[in-house]
Amino acid sequence: MAMPSTRNKLAADWIVRMAWRDSRRSRSRLFLFVSSIIIGIAALVAIYALGDNLEKDIDNQAATLVGADLVIHSNHSLEEAEQRLVDSVKGLSAAHSEERSFASMVLFAKNGGTRLVQVRALGGDFPYYGKLETVPEAAGTDFRNHRQALVDKTLLLQFGAEVGDSIKVGDVLFEIAGRLNQAPGQSGLSTTVAPAVFIPLAYLDATGLNQKGSRINYNYYFQLPDGSDADELAGGLDSLLEVHRMGYDTIATRKQETGRSFSDLNKFLSLVGFIALLLGCIGVSSAIHIYIKEKLGSIAILRCLGASSRQAFLIFLVQVIGVGFIGSLIGAVLGTCIQQFLPLVFKDFVPVDISSDISWSAILQGIGLGVWISVLFALLPLIGIRNIAPLNTLRLSLDSQNPVKDRLSWIVYGLIALFIFGYAYLQLSGFLQTLVFTAGVALAFAVLFATASLLIWLVRRFFPASWSYLWRQGLSNLFRPHNQTVILVISIGLGTAFIATLLLVQEMLIARVSLSASDNQPNMVLFDIQSSQKEDVAELVTEQGLPVLDQVPIVTVQLEAINGITAEQARADSTLQVSRRALGGELRTTYRAALSDSEKVTAGTWVGKTAPGDTARVSLEEGYANRIRVSLGDTLLFNVQGVRIPTIVGSLREVDWNRVQTNFRLIFPMGVIDNAPQFHVLMTRVPDDVVSARMQQAAVRQFPNVSIIDLGLILSVLDEILDKIGFVVRFMGGFSMLTGFVVLVASVMISKYQRIKESVLLRTMGASRKQILVITALEYSFLGLLASVAGVLLALVGSWALAIFSFEVPFVPDLLAMGLLIVGITAITVFVGLFNSRGITQRPPLEILRKDI
Repeated sequence: MAMPSTRNKLAADWIVRMAWRDSRRSRSRLFLFVSSIIIGIAALVAIYALGDNLEKDIDNQAATLVGADLVIHSNHSLEEAEQRLVDSVKGLSAAHSEERSFASMVLFAKNGGTRLVQVRALGGDFPYYGKLETVPEAAGTDFRNHRQALVDKTLLLQFGAEVGDSIKVGDVLFEIAGRLNQAPGQSGLSTTVAPAVFIPLAYLDATGLNQKGSRINYNYYFQLPDGSDADELAGGLDSLLEVHRMGYDTIATRKQETGRSFSDLNKFLSLVGFIALLLGCIGVSSAIHIYIKEKLGSIAILRCLGASSRQAFLIFLVQVIGVGFIGSLIGAVLGTCIQQFLPLVFKDFVPVDISSDISWSAILQGIGLGVWISVLFALLPLIGIRNIAPLNTLRLSLDSQNPVKDRLSWIVYGLIALFIFGYAYLQLSGFLQTLVFTAGVALAFAVLFATASLLIWLVRRFFPASWSYLWRQGLSNLFRPHNQTVILVISIGLGTAFIATLLLVQEMLIARVSLSASDNQPNMVLFDIQSSQKEDVAELVTEQGLPVLDQVPIVTVQLEAINGITAEQARADSTLQVSRRALGGELRTTYRAALSDSEKVTAGTWVGKTAPGDTARVSLEEGYANRIRVSLGDTLLFNVQGVRIPTIVGSLREVDWNRVQTNFRLIFPMGVIDNAPQFHVLMTRVPDDVVSARMQQAAVRQFPNVSIIDLGLILSVLDEILDKIGFVVRFMGGFSMLTGFVVLVASVMISKYQRIKESVLLRTMGASRKQILVITALEYSFLGLLASVAGVLLALVGSWALAIFSFEVPFVPDLLAMGLLIVGITAITVFVGLFNSRGITQRPPLEILRKDI
C-alpha cells in the first residue's frame, strides 16, 4: 500500500531536484522575471502596514481626537428647552467646557496683515484628553485667564508674527500667548484651509462678533465620571437632540467616523499599488514566455528521456514558485522599509500621530499575494509546455499551439479577470464601482495593446524600404521575433497615463477657481454685513476706488414640511417618499426680483414679486430639488425666524457654481421675507494684492465683524492643498512609474539573450559599435515615443471626461507640459535601453558567443 505514496514522493523529489539543477545557469534571468513585481509588492506591503498602524493609532488616540467623552454641537444659540437639555448633561458630568467657533477676519497689529481664520472662543478646561500643544508649553492653559490668544503656527509664519505680538479679533486686541502646533482632531490640511485662533470665551462678547445673524457653531464638551457610558447617555438623548436640530460626538463615534474615512483612503492607495503590481504581472508573463521559448530544447530532451508533460510543467512551475517567493520576500522587506517614511508623507492628512511599527500581517499578505500572482500570470506561458513533444529536439522551430485555440488558456484568462475583480471588490466594497474599475483597467490595457499591435502591423505593412539601413534595422526590431513592443508600450504607457492624468486634474482644479478671476467678475466677497452697516460698508468700498458689483441680502430659513409631511411624520412612517435629511435642515437663501446671469430657468416660470395674500412661488436649484425629491407644484413650509411661510415650487434653475458669486439652492421672490432678520454680502473687484491688502485692513479696522474672502487667497490655499495632495498621489504614482521602468529594464536584459546572435552576426559582417548603438537607440526611441504618446492620449481622454462631466469646466490642457512629459519618458526609455545593451557592443563577438550562447 505504501508503493504509490513512495513513488509520488520520489517523483516530487525528482521534480524539485530537476528544477534546482535547471535553474543553476538561469537564476539571474529567473530573478529578472519577478523583479518587476517587487516594487508592486513593496507598495502594497507599505500600504497594508500603514493601514494596520493607522487603525491601531486611531484606536489608541481616539480620545484625543474628541478631547472629551461627549460633545453636543449646534449651529444656533440655545433656546430655553435646549439649554435645559445641555444643563441636564452638565449635572451628570465630572467637568464641562463650552466653545463657540466661527469664521472671522483677524488683524496682526505688527504689520497690518489680515486673514480669514477660524476663531475658537474656549471656556473651561477642554481638552480633557490630550492637550493644546503650544510653544511655550504653559500657554495652552495660561491664555484662558488673560486677554491672550493662541495662534496657529502657519499664521505666525505667514505674517512674520511672534509670541508677545498682538492680534486683533473683532474690537479686542489680544496678546499672542503662544504658537499653536496641534489641537484635538486637527490635521495639517485643516490648518491650511482654516488656521485656528483660540481666545478665552469670556472675551467673546467684547469682540462684538457675537451678534444676531452671525454664523456661530456652539460646542459643549463633557468629561463623564469613571464608569459612565457616553454612548449610552448620548443614545438616550438622540431623539431629543434631533428634534432640537443638535448633534453629538463620542469617542466611539469619532473613532468609527475617522476609521471609516481613512479606511477609504487606504483602499484607494491599495488600488494604486495594485495597478503597479498589475504592471509587474505583465512583465512576469512576458519574461516567462521568453524563458520557456529558450528552454524548448531542454524540455524536448526531458520528454525524450521519458518525462511526462505534467512533470516538465511542474519542474518550471516549481522554479516560478521559488523565485516568486524570493521576489515577494524582497518586496515585503522593501515595503517595510518604505513604510517607515510613510508617516512623513501622510502627516498632513491625518489627525493622529502615525506609528511606523512592523506589521507582520502586512508582510504575510504581501508574500502570499506575490507568490500567487507570480504563479497566476506565469501560467499562460507555462501551460504551453504540455504541448512540447520529443519531436522538438529535431525541429526547434516548431510553432507552439496558438493560445487563442487553447482551452486552458481561456481558463487562466478567466482566473486573472476574476482575481482582478475580486481584489478590487475587497477594496471598493461595491459591485458597480468594482465593475467600473475592472473595466477601466481592462480598457486601458486593451487600448495600449491595440496601439502596440497596430504599430507592428503598420510597420510591417508599410515598411520604408527606401530608408537608410540603420533606420530600417531599428524599425524591423519592432516586429522581430521576441520583440518588446507590446510589453513596453503597455507598461510605460500606463505609467505615463497615471502621471499625466494627475497633472491635468491638478491643473483643472486650479482653473476651476481661476475662471472666476477673469474679465470683470468679482474676486473679493465681504460677508456677515449687518443691515445697519450695509450703506457704510458700500461707502468704504467706494472710497477705496473699488466698484460695488453686487449687494445681496441673506436670510436663514428652516425647511419644516414637504407636501405637508413633517420630519416627525417622516420618521414615523418610512414609506413616505420624502427626504428625511432635508426636513429640519437650515438653508441660506435670498430674495430678488430677477435672476442673476449665472442662473437659467429649466422648468416652470420665475415670478419675481409676490402680491399680498398670494402664496410665494420659490425657485429651487435643480440638483437640490432632485436630492430632496420635489418637483414643480409641490408645497414647502419654511420656518423663518419663528414665522412659518407656506410656498409652492414655481421653477427650477440651473446654476453656474464655478463663479465667485452669491448662488443659492433656494430663492424667494420679493415681498415675502424682505423684513426677516438678515445679513448682507457685498462683492467687488480688486486689481492687485496691494489694493486687496489695503481694502482688508480698512474693513477690519472699521467693521471687525465683517469677513472677507479674497480670491487670491483662495487660489494660494488651493494651490498649497493641491501640492500636498499631488505629492501623495505622485509618491504613490511613482510606484507605477518605477514598476514600468523595472519591467523595461528586465525586458531589455532578458531580450539581450535573444538578440546576441543577431548582434554578433552584425558585428561579424562589419557593423561598428556605433551602428549597433544607433539601431538600438532608434528602436527604443520608437518604443518610448509610442508608449508615452499613447499614455498621454489616454490621460487627455480621461481628463476631458472629468472636465466635462465632473468638474464642469472647459478642458484646456497644458500641451507644453504634456509634450515635455513625452520627451522625458522617451529619453529615459532610450537611456535604459542603451545602458542595458552596452555589454553586447563593448566585447568581441567570440567572447560573447563563448559566454552567453
